[in-house]
Amino acid sequence: MGVTKKPDLSDPVLRVKLAKGMGYNYYGELAWLNDSSHIFLVVILGTIACTVGLAVLEPSMIGEPANPFATLLEILPEWYFFLVSQIPCTVPNKLLGVLLMAAVLAGLLTVPFLENANKFQNSFRRPVATTIFLIGTAVAIWLGIGAALPIDKSLTLGLS
Repeated sequence: MGVTKKPDLSDPVLRVKLAKGMGYNYYGELAWLNDSSHIFLVVILGTIACTVGLAVLEPSMIGEPANPFATLLEILPEWYFFLVSQIPCTVPNKLLGVLLMAAVLAGLLTVPFLENANKFQNSFRRPVATTIFLIGTAVAIWLGIGAALPIDKSLTLGLS
């Protein structure tokens, strides 16, 4: 075990430094003022320099101009909306599809409150929340993969 040297509180130089307060650095300047005026400024200017440098060295190509009268054959949402956008396509009743989309949001909002009072952080000791998480993950992966397929093959993933 190492020996810890404690500060000599009878030292007048140390007492003057401690009298200034703990928010000051070695030179007596405010620590937050030093950080915000030097370090943050360097980070902000460095980020701007990197962005401008990348824009100058490797400009992005501008594609075709947008045509509002031309519709794509198949419109796909972003990958994080695959699950929710696939539900109304696969359910035959549109009202049920909208209700299931709302149920996804309601389920995501209620999961943190399930077994919230449980003192265990181990997921094996919280079977309800773990089961809901595993079932939700499996359904999300299933419908997410199916969203990239045609609608008639989306629920079976083209296996049948």
